[in-house]
Amino acid sequence: MSFGKNLQHLRRMCGNITQEALAEKLKVSRQTISKWELNESTPEMDKAIELCGLFNCSLDNLFREEMGACDEAYTDLRVEIVPGFRYVKHAVISSEPEGDAFNWVLNIARGNGVENPRVIGWDFPYVSMEQINVYHMHGYEAAWILPEDITPQNVEIKEQKAHRYAAIHIPEPFKNPFVIIPNAYKTLMEYMRLNGLEHTDKDVIPCFETDGDSMDVYIACI
Repeated sequence: MSFGKNLQHLRRMCGNITQEALAEKLKVSRQTISKWELNESTPEMDKAIELCGLFNCSLDNLFREEMGACDEAYTDLRVEIVPGFRYVKHAVISSEPEGDAFNWVLNIARGNGVENPRVIGWDFPYVSMEQINVYHMHGYEAAWILPEDITPQNVEIKEQKAHRYAAIHIPEPFKNPFVIIPNAYKTLMEYMRLNGLEHTDKDVIPCFETDGDSMDVYIACI
């Protein structure tokens, strides 16, 4: 546990606020912030409470947790407007649905002459408890983002308008995917909470991840 590392993490999550800017908000010197982050000193209770109010966290979060334990796995936390797009999608429920879902949309894309399509995916939520607990299945949905000049036949085409998303980049998602990818979503939700962003699922894909050797995770926000 490190208060200093937690403070660095919170500064990073809140728009990379500088030590100088944080010091000004707390009416202390930049050197004081630096000493806190180096664990050379700790804030008095009134300043600790101010920090909790500023970063919307508890004293337990600040002093007892390892809030930035996964920071090294992620880069480029941001909010961006994802331009509107058309897409075709396919859902699979099985013990390993991701590969089948992606292969379906890849085959559709390649059948339309696109060898390197832009593909995204997300968990498919409509799975019964029997499928989960008895058959160890889960659901996954993949989508091909259509180029402007291509309209495939015999498939349903959906459309999403431009929307704001919080996003995070994962340089090596498959180094430990069952830890790194879920924690990316948790990190994004924390980032949204600290920056006053609210998750939405109205008229948009609520969250998705890009396909490839590296990955970006997106959560829709208002």
